[in-house]
Amino acid sequence: MLEKITGTFSGIVKTLSGKSTITEKNIEETVEQIKMALLEADVNLRVVRRFVNSTIEEAKGEKVLKAVDPGQQFVKIIYDKIVAMLGDENKTSLNLRGPDVTSVILMLGLQGAGKTTAAHKLAARLKKEGRRPLLAACDLVRPAAVEQLSVLGEKIGVPVFKENSRDAVKNAEEALKYAKKNQFDTLIIDTAGRLQIDDDMMSELVKIKKNVTPDEVLLVADAMTGQNAVDIAKTFDEQLGLTGVILTKFDSDARGGAALSLKTITGKPILYIGTGEKTEDFESFHAERIASRILGMGDVVSLVEKAQETVDAEEAERLQKRMMKNEFTLDDMLAQFQQVKKMGSIQSLMEMIPGMANQNVDMSGMKKQEAIIQSMTKKERANHLIIGPSRRKRIAAGSGTTVADVNKLIKQFEKTKLTMKKLTRNKGMQNRMMSQLGMDASALQGMDMSKLQGMDMSKLKDMAKMFRR
Repeated sequence: MLEKITGTFSGIVKTLSGKSTITEKNIEETVEQIKMALLEADVNLRVVRRFVNSTIEEAKGEKVLKAVDPGQQFVKIIYDKIVAMLGDENKTSLNLRGPDVTSVILMLGLQGAGKTTAAHKLAARLKKEGRRPLLAACDLVRPAAVEQLSVLGEKIGVPVFKENSRDAVKNAEEALKYAKKNQFDTLIIDTAGRLQIDDDMMSELVKIKKNVTPDEVLLVADAMTGQNAVDIAKTFDEQLGLTGVILTKFDSDARGGAALSLKTITGKPILYIGTGEKTEDFESFHAERIASRILGMGDVVSLVEKAQETVDAEEAERLQKRMMKNEFTLDDMLAQFQQVKKMGSIQSLMEMIPGMANQNVDMSGMKKQEAIIQSMTKKERANHLIIGPSRRKRIAAGSGTTVADVNKLIKQFEKTKLTMKKLTRNKGMQNRMMSQLGMDASALQGMDMSKLQGMDMSKLKDMAKMFRR
């Protein structure tokens, strides 16, 4: 995500970090690069001007030009400006009422933005946080919208309220009555969208809002539409009073125009981002963390949070004990691969690792290794030493790879096993590895997931600040 702008800003940060002195000429040249990068990212012109002017004003002050480390001081200014542009940290969660009162979330957006999918992802997230959500199917315009929400609701174990009535306003009212009667503490209303904003859609949404008095009015916008998303948000806000935005398809957004413009132009915070097609590909939006990724500084806190959410603690502990006893097998290596995959694409994980944002990772390598291990018998996975030439030939044929690929995997496994043996016996080495989490792409293979499970988040946040400095 945000590949183009991240590439430019990472280069700027590297250049500035190496400078022992900063002159007005350095500042002007750097700001010009930043301006071009923001314009190419389809950031609103007004936002670009404000960013450039405030950066120049602050960077030309005595504090930077005569600082002990002027390069880092200038980078800090750029970082702070990007955080402010993205939205600060004032609101990063929903304002919902207590469990005894039904809170209402009204979902708005144009057709194709991913509103129904976002509604079910939000419901799944709230359910995980201990709330009791109910989805209401009030999109009666798009064919099969009600059926889609029903299927998604069943998938996550959240009930869906639907009526045979063709009146969306009445459906929303009835859904609220049903939610209160059956003690659902959160009602998420999926409304109809259009290919473009029209009076009929707005009129219907205004009536729904008036009749159900929502606690949150969330716009679901497609991050890939850039400035169009900002214009759409302005129009919806003027007529319905938005409380926040959910940006979908954020993982496919190479430019970042919508994310970098929305808060400044509309004044409304981005609350969540959709980072993939799966239900769990839904993250809280943190301006500080996205700013760190844009500047190539990674996002260690989000990486570990993702690990804590997706990794099975008992399985991780079991693997750790096997490593300590030097009982690590190819079956365990396969389990590690699958645990990393649960956290998302390797490319998205790389973006969270300091210094690795622009590294291209060949996913075919891990898929090939999985196929090789899965082509082995149970005895071969338990004891790799029995895998002789004839067995390697059979495994290669069964996995659609070559004998050379099988040899390479076994060598990598032996190296990983040796490293883990040293690691479990050397506490100092363990600490150094965790302090340099992910500095090498190979650290993702054979990563001790139990370490991530037990990490103190407050310490992690301090670590993230250290990386930013």
